[in-house]
Amino acid sequence: MSSQLISTRQRLIQAALELFSAQGVSATTTRQIAEKAEVNEVTLFRNFGNKHGLLLAVLEESAAFKDLGESLVRRATPPGNVYQALKDYASDSLLALERVPEFVRSVVGEADQFPAENRRALGRGVTEANRYVAQYLATVIQQGHLNTYLPAEKLASLLNGMILGYAVIEFTSEFHELWEDRDDFLENLVELFLHGAMSSSEESATNCLQGGFITTDVADLPASLVHEILQQARKLGIRDYALAYVLFGAGLSATEIISLERSHQIYDTQGHFLQITIPGFVRQVPVNQWILGKRYGSYTNNPLIKWLKSRKDAQTAMFLNETGKPLSESELQTRWQVWSEGLLTPQGQKPSVAQAQQTWRVEMLMRGITLENLSILTGCDRSQLQAYARRAREKAALEQATRLDHKPG
Repeated sequence: MSSQLISTRQRLIQAALELFSAQGVSATTTRQIAEKAEVNEVTLFRNFGNKHGLLLAVLEESAAFKDLGESLVRRATPPGNVYQALKDYASDSLLALERVPEFVRSVVGEADQFPAENRRALGRGVTEANRYVAQYLATVIQQGHLNTYLPAEKLASLLNGMILGYAVIEFTSEFHELWEDRDDFLENLVELFLHGAMSSSEESATNCLQGGFITTDVADLPASLVHEILQQARKLGIRDYALAYVLFGAGLSATEIISLERSHQIYDTQGHFLQITIPGFVRQVPVNQWILGKRYGSYTNNPLIKWLKSRKDAQTAMFLNETGKPLSESELQTRWQVWSEGLLTPQGQKPSVAQAQQTWRVEMLMRGITLENLSILTGCDRSQLQAYARRAREKAALEQATRLDHKPG
């Protein structure tokens, strides 16, 4: 095919998309398309057969949603902020649809009049967009930054279905009161997605009260790796050491840690505790001086107490960033990545911050805490902790088998 024919084809596709977008498919004639592309109708018919053939080419060759999907996939390594990545994808998708509102209205209202081949092309286009979103979700799930019962393909279908549903409602109706504005919809969409269909490890890990997430695959860290992470944090200063100490010594999620205030600490010679306050619920958790067989100070002299005593500022937040402002979850995630640089789990994966909480819960069960008491400390019900109980039993069985192997027969 010559460059002239390629140019003509692309001009016809672009002209058709512009007219379909401005006035709908039915209201657009082949003559209008040909005139806009500066060719005669015979050329249009020779290239596409008829208007629906041209519509088929528009559906199959438009790169808008493919580009959006590819952009999302590129965000998966490194994973970055999952919340922001999904919100940006949803926002960009709606902006792309908003540029062709009449086209969307036509497709929604006239699809039953299209030839079967065109409807199949629509289906393939949606499937292609879905594939890229699923690829992104599968990557961040595998990396441990999302947890879910549903496969990535189903999650992608849910997300794209809600985005398309929003577009259809916005383009076909007025004066509804379903949401205040687009940003209100986007924020609620991603929140629902991350705390309903999925759970974000960076934001809520396995925090049952805030995320409603039931862990099915516990991946606690071995003692040697935990102590290495703590030592790496210690080398970077007292703040980092205190952060890592609270992660492994109190079993809190990232969300809970950055919400702590200085006044939430309680300690004396008999114990060291932190008060966790979320809307409608307050609980206390111990800060353990022993972490996986190694002692890290005492109830009155440990990395957290030393950090708070070193402070000369008036900030109420328990943990601050380099500029003296309250630490954010993304900054905590960054600190974790520095502490765990070059380290791998027994499964060959980079350790994730969520695994600190999982490690603490398994350790508490291994030490003999009852499931009922762990439920009180974590705010999770017993059913949500069953996976931890199974993992603790598995570790206990392995330890017993190892001890037996050291005894003569």
